[in-house]
Amino acid sequence: MTDTFTHTLRRFAILVCVTVFGAFSPVLAVELSGTPAQGGMMWGKVKAGAKVSLNGKAVNVGPDGHFVIGFGRDAPANAKLAILHPDGTGEEQVIEIKARHFEIERVDGLPPKTVTPPPEWRKRRARETGMVRDARGHLTNELAWTGGFVRPAEGRFSGFYGSQRILNGKPRSPHYGLDIAAPVGTPIVAPASGIVRLAVPDFLLEGGIIIIDHGFGVSSTLFHMNSVDVEVGVTVEQGEQIGTIGQTGRASGPHVDWRVNWRDVRLDPMLLIEPEPMNGPF
Repeated sequence: MTDTFTHTLRRFAILVCVTVFGAFSPVLAVELSGTPAQGGMMWGKVKAGAKVSLNGKAVNVGPDGHFVIGFGRDAPANAKLAILHPDGTGEEQVIEIKARHFEIERVDGLPPKTVTPPPEWRKRRARETGMVRDARGHLTNELAWTGGFVRPAEGRFSGFYGSQRILNGKPRSPHYGLDIAAPVGTPIVAPASGIVRLAVPDFLLEGGIIIIDHGFGVSSTLFHMNSVDVEVGVTVEQGEQIGTIGQTGRASGPHVDWRVNWRDVRLDPMLLIEPEPMNGPF
């Protein structure tokens, strides 16, 4: 386990209260680290061979007992983490999820066809969204996420996770990324190590896009890139340049949109690089 990850554990570590079922050891808690909030990611370790589920859905557990969980933008106030130990005993932890306030964000000046895509785009968009889904669908036991995360580019934070977006005056779905604005050509680096699962220079809305698999269903997606400088299948190290900032796809100015997923759950990248979110209070 890296020094960076150890530091991250110390910074975010909390002990979650538990409700116990069945007969088992008097140690009544599994220590979780991370942020128990809407958009937050948490992680922990159980005995090898244990099974873990979140709200009744199975969670991937690595051969050494590592696991990761995450909570979406609209996650309810409580989540139930169940652990079945190898000896047949179990425990259940109720995690209190902090609610957050998300701002309204207006983006004007976008080309009309990128706000309301024309019918002829539908087939291509279906293919592109399928490629994204497949890239995020890899589930490995790689522990690249344990090295922590760094911001993928230097620049001004210009858009925040969870904000309700109004595009050219029309309400749209929430924004699920962290936007970093900087001049075209500014380097973009891998926020964490991992395997490149998608690298395409010209998606309709995302423009240049890269998806990096960090293991356990945790992935980073970066788009609106001017150049895509890596290929699918290569392993990149944290901080390694993977491309440059652009204004491609649906973008009103040069920036990179960084998104983090745990499987199909969209997480807040800011919570992985800062101890407090910057887009509104809890």
